[in-house]
Amino acid sequence: MDLRDLASVPLRFGLGIMFLFHGLQKAFGLFGGSGIQKFSDMLMGLGFPNTMFWAYFVAYLEITGGILLIVGLLTRFSAFALAVLMVVAAVKVHLPNGFSFMKGGFEYNFIIVCACLALSLLGGGEFSMNRDL
Repeated sequence: MDLRDLASVPLRFGLGIMFLFHGLQKAFGLFGGSGIQKFSDMLMGLGFPNTMFWAYFVAYLEITGGILLIVGLLTRFSAFALAVLMVVAAVKVHLPNGFSFMKGGFEYNFIIVCACLALSLLGGGEFSMNRDL
């Protein structure tokens, strides 16, 4: 067993749970989340067009991507797609506030993007549903 295979497990599980949690908040208002309409309204305030489409797209990308990471299916693709999502969130929402998380900056997004990119390179590992992807 290669340690890279083992390293992918906590990365997949941690990121997967986090994205699943946030997607469920956005889509269904679970765990104190705002739900899809309020998320769509937030996107409108950020200047996105077709906000209901993007609200569903983001919420279900987080839900689906999170589940795929947890089980280790299409890991490289899922991790990369989620990294792109977090870059957009960082640029559209947090970049004007600088780096510091305490000031609403992109620090949190930065570390998530780094972890997603690491997982894109590592892949799912031996302990995943598809070891080759």
